[in-house]
Amino acid sequence: MTPEDILAQYGPREAMEYDVVIVGAGPAGLATAIRLKQLQPDASIVVLEKGSEPGAHILSGAVMDPRALNELLPDWQAQGAPLKQPVTGDDVLFLSELDATRTPDAFVPRNFHNHGCYVISLSDVTKWLAQQAEGLGVEIFPGFAAAEVLYDDEGRVKGVATGNMGVGKDGEPHDGFQIGMELLGKYTVFAEGARGHLGKQLLAKFKLTEGRDVQTYAIGIKELWEIPADKAQPGRVVHTAGWPMTDNTFGGGFLYHLEGNKVTLGFVIGLDYQNPFLSPFEEMQRWKAHPAVRAHIEGGKRIGYGARAINNGTPQALPKLVFPGGALVGCDAGFLNAARIKGSHAAIKSGMLCAESLAQALAAGRSQDELESYPSAFEASWLNQELQQSRNFKGWFKKGQAVGTVMTGIEQWLLPKLGVQSPPWTLHNKKADHEALRPAAECAPIDYPKPDGKLSFDRLSSVFISNTNHEENQPAHLTLKDAAVPVATNLARFAGPEQRYCPAGVYEFVKTDAGADRLQINAQNCVHCKTCDIKDPTQNIVWVTPEGGGGPNYAGM
Repeated sequence: MTPEDILAQYGPREAMEYDVVIVGAGPAGLATAIRLKQLQPDASIVVLEKGSEPGAHILSGAVMDPRALNELLPDWQAQGAPLKQPVTGDDVLFLSELDATRTPDAFVPRNFHNHGCYVISLSDVTKWLAQQAEGLGVEIFPGFAAAEVLYDDEGRVKGVATGNMGVGKDGEPHDGFQIGMELLGKYTVFAEGARGHLGKQLLAKFKLTEGRDVQTYAIGIKELWEIPADKAQPGRVVHTAGWPMTDNTFGGGFLYHLEGNKVTLGFVIGLDYQNPFLSPFEEMQRWKAHPAVRAHIEGGKRIGYGARAINNGTPQALPKLVFPGGALVGCDAGFLNAARIKGSHAAIKSGMLCAESLAQALAAGRSQDELESYPSAFEASWLNQELQQSRNFKGWFKKGQAVGTVMTGIEQWLLPKLGVQSPPWTLHNKKADHEALRPAAECAPIDYPKPDGKLSFDRLSSVFISNTNHEENQPAHLTLKDAAVPVATNLARFAGPEQRYCPAGVYEFVKTDAGADRLQINAQNCVHCKTCDIKDPTQNIVWVTPEGGGGPNYAGM
């Protein structure tokens, strides 16, 4: 049965009406709900969350700038927010294969200054924000994935529908079948994170990216470690550049000391890399073996793993933020500041700006129009000013590590000392990440070391500690436009890059009984990072929502 057939046989769906429907209980969506309730206490607001609980799908470094939180909830410390470990020091390291050179404090660019920030678990902060929202009367529905945008007869967004539950792999409803429901709102806010499934559709339908730069992404792969007490340096923040990346690939590592003898560390690689043999997961594993990194974690125990695509955050690539009946906030729009490696403060601020526009609209009795005051408020905000200061960061690194390093020094260190806060020039990007991949015949294979089970690990043991699970008997949420393309094009021309760029072992090429190649999709392993949806060179893979509640269940990440 197609979804349309199911709806025809089992519908109509139950509908619930609200003033505002919010898709995604991350920092952006929850900040939208909280700020709107502060301004309009009687507004009815519902937040849908595809994870099993708020925070379950949240993954970030994370060093958090509290600026936006100070504005949203000034008494956050008294309310017990889990921002407990202030940053105590910054190390910016340039790595060769065996050595590390520390940048003297006087020469560290401003984007790497973290004084006044906190080392946090963003999943824990998100859970706390959800509690604050519920305390104000916001309804939160965890385990419900928004699977479809709903439009009225004039083409305006009128809400979303959740996915059906209990549909088997064959597309037929089984004993546990439950049809989805419709959440209807005067306005619908999309806060799904980077490469949002519905946000992607809205960008296309309303042509929100016309005249903008092409958005680019990176993949961030993260681990959480418990380390011996004598290695703990609570509040120490380390960033690395250089090895193991080659000059034409953007990438760098982070390592942050939390309280309680824990360290969060990971590696970020731009998804515009060219070599189809590159594996972001394997690069992260060998990065940990560098003496400057292993010194922090050797003798410890890995207790968490996850991965997520990240916007590169250039304001030139921000889409139009509003459309009839709704708006984009947080990383669904692309507000991350890649130069600072921070997005949570930007997500919160964007949600607040959207909420203030929503409050004006509701007070005026408006519905399903464009929230024009939201984009103009962003233009006048400190968030826009901050993003403009680092608008060229990724663009310079697209020209090579050496150029990126020098120009970051000029724009983020020298110009501010001369009183110039934003660079007087702007770089532009017109090429999507998937277009960067070169044919395998033009590239050298990469020989990665085998995991030792102490510092480095394989994909499947990593996915295991991400607590990832999906209901097995459901249609695969990783779909192919054309089932022949993976073998005929991706394997033949690019040596099957999906089996390397996926950090969870979802894709593998296997032989049929007749000896032919076929792509096997292990959808159970998916950690919802969205890398395949971005990097697939033929754009044949489309990520759609699985049953609500499925996916990773991050704890302390």
